[in-house]
Amino acid sequence: MDRPELTLWNIIRSLFGITVFFLVFLMATPVIALLLIVSVGKLTNFLMEKIGPLMMKPVFAASGIRFNIQQHGEPVNRPVVYLVNHSSTVDLLTIIALGLPRIRFVAKWELQYNPLFFIVGRLTGQVFIKRQDRKQAISTLQKSYRRIREQRLSILLAPEGSRKHPGIIGPFKKGPFHMAVDLGYPIVPIYFEGNRELSAGSSLLTRPGEATAHIHPAIDTTDWEKETLEQHIIEIRRKYLAWAGVETDEVDPVA
Repeated sequence: MDRPELTLWNIIRSLFGITVFFLVFLMATPVIALLLIVSVGKLTNFLMEKIGPLMMKPVFAASGIRFNIQQHGEPVNRPVVYLVNHSSTVDLLTIIALGLPRIRFVAKWELQYNPLFFIVGRLTGQVFIKRQDRKQAISTLQKSYRRIREQRLSILLAPEGSRKHPGIIGPFKKGPFHMAVDLGYPIVPIYFEGNRELSAGSSLLTRPGEATAHIHPAIDTTDWEKETLEQHIIEIRRKYLAWAGVETDEVDPVA
């Protein structure tokens, strides 16, 4: 689907939304830091599930974005690996707004260059990886396994890696699927509908509109073998292609 051009009003409103986003984080960061220090980290899950989505409400309002969550089937009540499609700046907002239980995000290392993201991310135990260094990224994830298991945490990753990729759904990397197998966690696919149309590719600018997070039923991974992992990745990616309305696929399915 072709994305409509940004109008001058869209640009002004988008810049206002970006300003609100950073103001919200600027005001919330010392409060979050204080609560986590006083509670010795025990309020982390509460902050991720309740405060994060609350912080996104004024950002959505300022940007003119209507965000919905649609649960398909019964929600899971155990730790899982959540997968999301990633092609838009809006994804950052909708990921935080999900308010998933006991969730931690696997994010790119460069986000820490923003001091607000660094402070909040480190205090809440997010996992930052260097995507360009595959071996180090895998090592970082594996070192996180013990904490993830002990605290019964769920993990959210974007298998496409970067939002800058060919096609509507880019090639999937194997890392998130290896992680699901290593942890023995089911995979819960989340498809963001509308995000791509609201943001012009790699631009920070967005346009008003509607975005919906479709949370799909869990996929059991207990009988997966690493030898057949690529086929499982292809099958899950085909689901995303179908949800995106893509009939043909001309890019390699697994990166």
